[in-house]
Amino acid sequence: MSEVNPSHEALLASTSTEGTEPNPALGVTSESPGQRAWRRLIRSRVTVAAMIFLGLLITICTVGPSFSPYDQSQQDLELQAVGPVPAHWLGTDTLGRDLLTRILFGGHISLLVGILATAVASVIGVGYGLIAGLSSRRVDAVMMRLVDVLYAFPFITFVIILVVIFGREFWLIFLAIGAVEWLTMARVVRGQVLALKNLDFVLAARASGAGFLHILIKHMLPNVLGPVIIYASLTVPGVMLLEATLSFLGLGIQPPDASWGVLIREGADNMETYPWMLIGPGVFFSATLLALNLIGDALRDALDPKSGAGE
Repeated sequence: MSEVNPSHEALLASTSTEGTEPNPALGVTSESPGQRAWRRLIRSRVTVAAMIFLGLLITICTVGPSFSPYDQSQQDLELQAVGPVPAHWLGTDTLGRDLLTRILFGGHISLLVGILATAVASVIGVGYGLIAGLSSRRVDAVMMRLVDVLYAFPFITFVIILVVIFGREFWLIFLAIGAVEWLTMARVVRGQVLALKNLDFVLAARASGAGFLHILIKHMLPNVLGPVIIYASLTVPGVMLLEATLSFLGLGIQPPDASWGVLIREGADNMETYPWMLIGPGVFFSATLLALNLIGDALRDALDPKSGAGE
């Protein structure tokens, strides 16, 4: 019988993971799924740059207008529209209002709409999708047919009806956008639940006497959080673009308040005479959407277990 080389025994022991603890001396350390996802997220310099840019932008848009020497609605009819000058870094609009202050104030509103409307859509969509996916086939079919009907309803028509009934209120933006965006979230969550509901851990929970609500909260919800976070991060830029479209059409934020959509609309009306009115908010808006999409794509890769297969 051939003898086993002690060095081979050590190698086998170090590569076996069953029934052993990670050995720091051999360079093997324990790493939670959250730590592993974070490591994947920050390994891209582009993603880190996008996160830093977005963090700085949110900070500046939140506190910047408070430190500005100008008020976003302060008019100077004698000054009117001037290009970038030392007193007004990005120029002024046709009413003499400082454009940089209005851009920061509009960014605060646009980001607020994007985040809050996404949060509303996520709460409704996750709850609806969990219930539909875990329910019986008949209940699931009825709930998803309702989603299909709402999908077929024109969004702009829905917004116009809300404006006619309730007036041009700021909170209608959240209601209108959230009432549409939750539909896709519900479908995403339902698909995840259908893939999980017949797995062993769910069947074991049912065999042990766990009720519908217990399985939904304790077993399904934690397992769908990854896709929910990914989709929510990609929904924020879509919601901001939707709000900009509504404001561009005059159905969104109303004067004297401003969002990036309002500023882009005003800039588009005066782009031939005062191009800086369109360039400033357009650059801020485009850069923010790019950063949000880069972070969303990076989150999808970081939270997808298959993406680490090659590590």
